[in-house]
Amino acid sequence: MCGICGELRLDDKSADQATIQRMLMPLHRRGPDHEGVFISKMIGLGHRRLSIIDLSSNANQPMHDNVHNLTIIFNGTIYNYPELREQLKQKGHQFNSTGDTEVILKAYAEWGKECVAKLIGMFAFAIWDAHKQEVFLARDRLGIKPLYYSQHKNFFRFASNSQALLAAGEIDTEFDAIGLHHHLTLHAVVPAPTTILKGLRKVPPAHFLTVNLKGEVITQRYWHLDASQTDDLRNEQDWIEAIRTSLNISVERRLHIADVPVGVLLSGGLDSSLLVGLLADSGVENLQTYSVGFEDQPEEQGNEFEYSDAVVEKFSTEHHKFYIKNSDVLKRLPQAIEQMAEPMVGQDAVAFYLLAEQVSQHISVVQSGQGADEVFGGYFWYPLMQAENNFSVESFAKHYFDRSHSEMSEVLNPDLISEDFTSEKVAQLLEAANTKDFLAAVLQMDITTLIVDDPVKRVDNMTMAYGLEARVPFLDHELVELAMQMPNQYKTSSGGKHILKKIARGLLPDKVIDRRKGYFPVPALKYVRGEFLEFMCDILSSDACKNRRLFQSSYVNKLLDKPEDYMTPLQGSKLWHLALLELWLQRNVDTSIAT
Repeated sequence: MCGICGELRLDDKSADQATIQRMLMPLHRRGPDHEGVFISKMIGLGHRRLSIIDLSSNANQPMHDNVHNLTIIFNGTIYNYPELREQLKQKGHQFNSTGDTEVILKAYAEWGKECVAKLIGMFAFAIWDAHKQEVFLARDRLGIKPLYYSQHKNFFRFASNSQALLAAGEIDTEFDAIGLHHHLTLHAVVPAPTTILKGLRKVPPAHFLTVNLKGEVITQRYWHLDASQTDDLRNEQDWIEAIRTSLNISVERRLHIADVPVGVLLSGGLDSSLLVGLLADSGVENLQTYSVGFEDQPEEQGNEFEYSDAVVEKFSTEHHKFYIKNSDVLKRLPQAIEQMAEPMVGQDAVAFYLLAEQVSQHISVVQSGQGADEVFGGYFWYPLMQAENNFSVESFAKHYFDRSHSEMSEVLNPDLISEDFTSEKVAQLLEAANTKDFLAAVLQMDITTLIVDDPVKRVDNMTMAYGLEARVPFLDHELVELAMQMPNQYKTSSGGKHILKKIARGLLPDKVIDRRKGYFPVPALKYVRGEFLEFMCDILSSDACKNRRLFQSSYVNKLLDKPEDYMTPLQGSKLWHLALLELWLQRNVDTSIAT
């Protein structure tokens, strides 16, 4: 896992090494093991490496292929690279390393843009093709690895996070009204290519881009998740066997493709516990597991140790348990926010940040359970939407939107409000699913769009802040494709994730399977009071916030007066949402402008 960045000059100037170095600085934490730079006339590439596969210097990047005159920078892991390597050897390609980076390089030389369809894994990479004089950028099917870019008349720049692009300068930091509307409606999800800043864009999942010296950008989708469900005669047992086989393959791929040990982030929920159970069942010994917990609030428990301890006892894992006090959460919040490529309101962002800090002292690769709820129908709002019995944006919005469009006019400066951009976007996404089954359309949208910029991005940003690679077996695209075909009743029955519960029965302790779903809680960011309320009040009362004129003061004051009265349908604090956005702007955008 790594951090990448690059610049293609469009004004006949040479790429600037100083610009690449400025971009590399915010990427250091993503790749602490090696730094490399490639400059050739108008193209500059930078790379920070986290060594996971082929730990030798032969796998350092940027990696150049003298035969085909190609240069690559790559972030991610390709799980089927050994098979592709053998195919490419049979076609006459020779290799100087034993890792996956060179396999992508040779695959591009052999198959061109079609190479991405052959890759199984998580990836964001750029290849400079000196013959074609163009940059080829690609992002994995489910957007597990991030890839941002900025476009200017004089250059095209790209990087693994927004901080690198902001550090390079010349970014239009005015607010994008569409991005802001999405951010405040979809609990910080802003579907690609938009962000909340006009000058910052991101490559959509399952897409690749080509950029030539004229500045022409061509974007193409290479994968589409089919939302139609199968009409074959498979019964429940058939589905249990099919899903378990596919899940086993996914878990083992993410275990064996590494030259370092692989652990598991064990929350105590069904998903991460099932990963532990499947690994143990496959014969893995001395498995390392990691859990984190926080202080309780009267309304909600701050840890799930009762359940993670039961899994540890069942499988005798080498367990590490961390307890974080509220005072430490508050002290470290600004640091976590500085590592967010975009503002993310999910309470568990800081949880993952603090957990990653501890885990990275023991290990550099972990498996994590993100994606299971979306792929297998685990959230409480899915049955509520299904019960609406109406294929419409309204059926989705009433159970999911943080704020209505009318409320948005209370929140934001009037200059930033016009159309109901989010309802329009959701309507487009539901229609694009190309199915008459409303829940299937919702799940397809969730898997391909909403999850990308919520839990998946959170895990990437927060773990990579400490050079920790997080692998997500539930988002193996072959498993996702199979699960998408499965009838809805095998997802939403049994309170959600019915088929996973069937797989887990007899493997995991019953108390873990039958428990009420948890949400990796940090209660102090949900029930805002005491020093946390003072902290948010200081942010929203600051001169920076007032001068920005993003929020209407009457709305801010209303939230500050009674913060616990204003929660979203998904039970998030509306006050925290505003404070987080403002602090992200202060810590990331304002500082870049100042320098």
